[in-house]
Amino acid sequence: MMKQWMKWFALAALAACAAGASAQGYPSKQVRIIVPQAPGGASDALSRIIAAKLGEKWGQQVIVENRAGAGGNIGTLEAAKAPADGHTLLLGYIGTHAINPSLYHNLSWDPIRDFVPVATLAAVPFVVVVNPSLAASTTQELIASARTANGKLTYSSAGNGSVNHLLGEMFDSAAGVKMTHVPYKGAGPALADLIGGQVQVSFTSMPSVIGHIKSGKLRAIAVTSRARSETMPEVPTLAESGLPGFDVNPWFGLLAPAATPAAIVSQINREINDLLATPDLRARFAGQGAVPLATSPAEFAALLKQDIEKWAKVVKDSGAKID
Repeated sequence: MMKQWMKWFALAALAACAAGASAQGYPSKQVRIIVPQAPGGASDALSRIIAAKLGEKWGQQVIVENRAGAGGNIGTLEAAKAPADGHTLLLGYIGTHAINPSLYHNLSWDPIRDFVPVATLAAVPFVVVVNPSLAASTTQELIASARTANGKLTYSSAGNGSVNHLLGEMFDSAAGVKMTHVPYKGAGPALADLIGGQVQVSFTSMPSVIGHIKSGKLRAIAVTSRARSETMPEVPTLAESGLPGFDVNPWFGLLAPAATPAAIVSQINREINDLLATPDLRARFAGQGAVPLATSPAEFAALLKQDIEKWAKVVKDSGAKID
C-alpha cells in the first residue's frame, strides 16, 4: 500500500511540475480577446480596457476582435475552436453563456464542455432609459405610460432573447404591463433608434449609454441591480421604485478553450485580479458604470452554473426561442 501511495504521489508531483512548466514564458506571442458582439456595448468597452492593461503587464500585444452575429454564437464558437494555449480568450457574459444555451435549440458549442472560466472582470448594472420625448421620469410614470399606450409603447433590444429583451419581459411581468418589443441586430442600432425616437424605451448596459445619459440624449429611469450604481447614485433601483425583488446585475468575464492548461488559467486569473485591485483600472471601470468583480476560476465556474439555471427559467417564462 505504501508503494502504491508513493507511486500516486510521484505521478501527482510530475503532473504538477508539467502544469507549472506549461505556464513558463506565457504569453509568448500576441493574445487576442474575441468579443462576440459588435462595438459599442459593455463587452467591447470592458475588453478594450483590460486588453490595454494586460498588454502593458505582459509586454505583448493584446488585441480585441469583434466577431458579432447570431446572438454572440459566431464569435463564441470561434473561441471554442481556437488552440487551447491561452493566446485566444473570449469575453463572455450572461447573454452568451447563461442565456443562449436555453434560447437556441441547436447550439454548436457548450458553455461547460467547451470552455474553462478564467476570470470575471466586472458586474455591470443595466439601466432603464427612455427617449426624452416620453413623458416619464420615474418607474411609476413609465408604468403609467405603458398602461395608457395599451401595448403601443415600444422598447428596443440587441435581438430576440438578448438580456435587453428578457429584461423587458421581466419588467412587463413585474409591472403588469405590456410593451412591444422591437429587436435589432446589435446594441448599436437599437440605441441609435432609441436616441432618434423610433422607439421609446430600452433596458441596456450602463457602459453603452452612460455618455448619452450625461449629454441629455437619453433619460435614465432606474437601474436593474439590487443596489444603486456608485457611478450614478442619483438613479434609483427598480426594486425601490415599486418592483420589489428586481435584481439583475450581469457579470462579464474571460473564458478560454476547455483544454487550456490549468497553470495558464491560474496565471491569467491572478494577474487580472491584481489589475482589478489597482486604482487606475477601478476608476476606468467606474467611468463605464462597471463594478470590478474578482473571483477564482472555481468561483467563476460556480457562478456560471448558477446563472445557467436561473436564466433557463427566465427564457422559458418569456417564451423566447430561436432555432
